[in-house]
Amino acid sequence: MLKQTEEVGQAEQPTAREPELSEYQRAMRDRLLAAPVVPAPDPWRRVAFTPVGGLLGVGFAAHPDSGLDLVMVVSHDGHGLFEAVTGEKIARNREPDPEDDTPDLVPDLTCPGLGPVVGSRVHIAGLFGGRLHRTTGDGWTLEVVTPAWPNDRVLLSRDGGLPHAGPHGERWWHIFHASYSEIRAVGFSPSGQTLAVATSSDLSLWTRAAAHQD
Repeated sequence: MLKQTEEVGQAEQPTAREPELSEYQRAMRDRLLAAPVVPAPDPWRRVAFTPVGGLLGVGFAAHPDSGLDLVMVVSHDGHGLFEAVTGEKIARNREPDPEDDTPDLVPDLTCPGLGPVVGSRVHIAGLFGGRLHRTTGDGWTLEVVTPAWPNDRVLLSRDGGLPHAGPHGERWWHIFHASYSEIRAVGFSPSGQTLAVATSSDLSLWTRAAAHQD
């Protein structure tokens, strides 16, 4: 009987209240909320904003001939492969094998490549886990912040990340606002030449690679 009473007493104990935001935290939140979406700075250029219903995750591969970045997309409708320099879809598999349909079916979160990378496996980051690069070797940084939950904002910067020292539009840029769907993955390719933002409904790509290479 005593045990039941103790359990009831423990259940009725009020939970600890979250501490209020400090003045610094409020100022940072207000600063993020006030920053509008702006184009990514040079040398970045946006090459794709592609609807992908039921998007689950994305991953990067390199073209075996040119070495340029490729972006693989996994969704409820199958697998697709995009050329990162142009944003063009170059391969599609609407009915992948059931054992390779989604990356969570294997321990290393990979799916089989298609098109020019058929025969290889591509690591996929997204709904089932995994992570893309958030920095590049020459100092670019990506962050996902949520000053007004549940809407995520994607920030691109060159000042080492939060807290940003310079004004918006000079050292850091709010380049994507997920106000209508959930972020699946955000990151750079291993080469640092491509930036991808994948949500549950679309894929956005930026590149700083040349459009044509000899």
